[in-house]
Amino acid sequence: MRQLSRGPSFLRLPTAYASLPSRPLSYQTDFTRHQTFSPTMTTKPNPRPLPPEKNPTVELLRRNLTPVPHVSESSAALTDFFSSFADNDTKIILIGDSTHGTSEFYHARAELTKHFIQHHGFNIVAVEADWPDAEAIDKHVLPRSPSAPSLPQDSEKPFQRFPTWMWRNLEFQNFTKWLKEWNQGKDSKTEAVGFYGLDLYSLGKSMQAVVDYLDKIDPEMSKVAQKRYERMMMWAEEPHEYGLEALAAGFKGCEKDVMRILNDLLRKRVEYESKVWNGEEFHSGEQNARLVKDAEQYYKAMYYGRDESWNLRDTHMFQTLDRILKHRSRRTPSKAIVWAHNSHIGDARATSMGWSNEELNIGQLCKEAYGNQALAIGCLTNTGTVAAARKWDGDMQVMKIRPGLPNSYEQLMHATAVENFVLDLRAGHSDDELRNALLEKRLERFIGVIYAPNTERQSHYSHAVLPEQFDGVIWFDETRHVGALEVHQPHTTVEFDETWPFGL
Repeated sequence: MRQLSRGPSFLRLPTAYASLPSRPLSYQTDFTRHQTFSPTMTTKPNPRPLPPEKNPTVELLRRNLTPVPHVSESSAALTDFFSSFADNDTKIILIGDSTHGTSEFYHARAELTKHFIQHHGFNIVAVEADWPDAEAIDKHVLPRSPSAPSLPQDSEKPFQRFPTWMWRNLEFQNFTKWLKEWNQGKDSKTEAVGFYGLDLYSLGKSMQAVVDYLDKIDPEMSKVAQKRYERMMMWAEEPHEYGLEALAAGFKGCEKDVMRILNDLLRKRVEYESKVWNGEEFHSGEQNARLVKDAEQYYKAMYYGRDESWNLRDTHMFQTLDRILKHRSRRTPSKAIVWAHNSHIGDARATSMGWSNEELNIGQLCKEAYGNQALAIGCLTNTGTVAAARKWDGDMQVMKIRPGLPNSYEQLMHATAVENFVLDLRAGHSDDELRNALLEKRLERFIGVIYAPNTERQSHYSHAVLPEQFDGVIWFDETRHVGALEVHQPHTTVEFDETWPFGL
C-alpha cells in the first residue's frame, strides 16, 4: 500500500481561527439567518398564535393522527402505517431525525428500513456518513465470496472522528447485526442490501483509498495519483485550513490535480472494471475520487458563505445517491432508503432555509429529480434527553431537551396529549382540513450534534411548512438519548464490544 505523506501546511491558522471545525456549519445548526418569509410561498400567513388548548388545529390533529406504541414495545403499527409509502412506484424513502442523538429516531428508522427491505424490495441503505466509513460497514454486512477483496485488518476503525455517537451507538450496531444476518446466503451483487455513505468529509481517507485501489490494478497510475494528491494531502487533517489559505491572492489550488485523477479513472473505466470484482471496486474508487473533487470545492466555498458550502454538500449527497441507484440498477431494480437529519431530507423549499437563503438539500433534489417516487418522513419530539456536545469536538453529554416553543409544530403536537403517533401528510391521503391548517408557517426545531439550550430559539429553530416539507411524520412526545459506545471524543471504547463494527 502506498502511503500518502501528510506534510506540514504552508501556513498556520491565526489564533482566532485555531478552533474552527473542519465541518463548520454542516453538523451545527444556527438559524438566525433563516427568519425571512418569502412572499412567493403559497402558504398561509401565521396570525398571533393561540394558546394550545384553544387552537382548533389540536383537535383536528387528535381526530386524524394514528397512535402507535412506543417503538421499543412494538413496531408493527409503525411499519404497517408506512407500508403505503413503499408502493411499486417508490424509488427513494428518506427518513429523517430532528436530532443526531435520539434513540427512538434511530430505532424507528431501523424498523422501517427492515420492513421496506423485507416486504418491498429496497436494496440500498444510504446514510449521512462518509463513504470510506460506510464502505467498511458494507463489506462487513455483505456475504463474502472468494473473489471479493479482503477486509483490511489494519485499517482505522470507522466512525472514529467527532461526532462518534452518530454511528457508534447500540441502536445502529443492532441494525447492522440484523443487516448482516439478512444478507447471509444472498447474492452480493443482486440480492444483498448494500450500505453506503453520502457525505464528503473523508478527504484524507478518500485520497488514500484511490491510491490503494490503483496500486492493486495499475501501479503506474497509482504513482501518478500519489504525486497529484501529494499537495492536497498536506491539508488532510485540517482541511478548513486549505479553504482559508485559498483566500490569499496568488494561492495555487489543487482543483486541477484532483480533477485529472478523476478524469483518468473515468477514461479507463472499461479496463479497470474488468479487472477487480466485476466493477464493485471501481465504483468505490470512482466515488472516492469524486468525493475528493467535491471536498476540494467545499472547503474553498465555506469561507464565502454558508449557502454555497451547504449547497455543495447536499448536491454531493444527492449525486452520490443517484450514482448508487444507477450502479445497482445495472443488475437488478434499485430502491434506496436514506437516513439523514431533517434539515437534509425535508424539502428545503418548505423551510426558511430555502425561502431566505436559496439553500437546497437532498430532499429537494430528490423531489425535483424523482417526483412522487421520492418520499420523506420526518421524526420529531417535544422533550426528553439527547446525546450532543456543547462545543465542536467536545465530549458527548446527555442533555435535557427543552419543551417546544410557542407557535412551534412541537408545541402543537405535544398539545394533543398523545404520546406517540404517525401522520400521513400527502395530498389525497390526509384530511384536507387538517392539511390546510398545518400549512400555516410555524417554528420547527433542528438539533445537530451541538445543542445550545440557552440560545435555543436562535440556534435551533427555523420556520417551516410541515405538509410541504415532509410526506409523513413520526412523533415521540418524550425521547431518550442514544446508547453511545463512548463519550469522549475521540475515544476507543473499553466498556463495550471492542470488535465493533467488524466482530468477525
